[in-house]
Amino acid sequence: MDYEFTIIVPVYNEEDNLERVEKEFNKYFEIASKPTKVLFVNDGSKDRSQELIEAICARSPHFTYISFLENRGLSAAIKAGFDHVDTPLLGYIDSDLQTTPEDFNLLLKHIEHYDLVTGVRAQRKDSFVKNMSSTIANGIRRTFTHDGMDDTGCPLKVIKTDYAKRIPMFNGLHRFLPAMILLQEGKIIQIPVRHFPRMAGTAKFGFWNRLIGPLQDCFAYLWMKKKYINYTIAKKG
Repeated sequence: MDYEFTIIVPVYNEEDNLERVEKEFNKYFEIASKPTKVLFVNDGSKDRSQELIEAICARSPHFTYISFLENRGLSAAIKAGFDHVDTPLLGYIDSDLQTTPEDFNLLLKHIEHYDLVTGVRAQRKDSFVKNMSSTIANGIRRTFTHDGMDDTGCPLKVIKTDYAKRIPMFNGLHRFLPAMILLQEGKIIQIPVRHFPRMAGTAKFGFWNRLIGPLQDCFAYLWMKKKYINYTIAKKG
């Protein structure tokens, strides 16, 4: 199959969710607006996640994987996904499925005219503390980046692959993807998507690494914005 769209699924100790991930993606493949495959990035899981991923990949050619030697964090998993995608478009979604693959079709409707389309979670089903810390963190980040995005932590995005591969990644930068596309003079838009309670497994981010980390990363972003190299080739021979 000539795939056009690769969905990156970072995985860290998500053995309780992977059976549902396989089921939901097999349903999505039937309705996907573009030929789609999945790339699991196992971020050094210590449970049975790798065993389950290999079983899923053996059952369907639409699933592939790479596996880290050790846990390196979400930003590293996303970057590794970017590095290994070979389709014109890529997306990513968390393996807890608090968002649904079906909503990728909502984002793909806009990707022809934009370089990044990100979801914004409508009626979030998280705890008060998690919602409040995310709201504060998004407000701080928006003040620094002026990207106009309300919910950069939403784990449902579609990006043109050539833009994604030019993003200089560092730990925490997964929250700054829209701003990094703007640095490349790309176009971005946010689209409301559905949000669901976590059904299994445990969240990997708490109050402090959701609030303090992004504040520190804002200064890294400002440094990168000042030093960022952008160029356009006028002729080539």
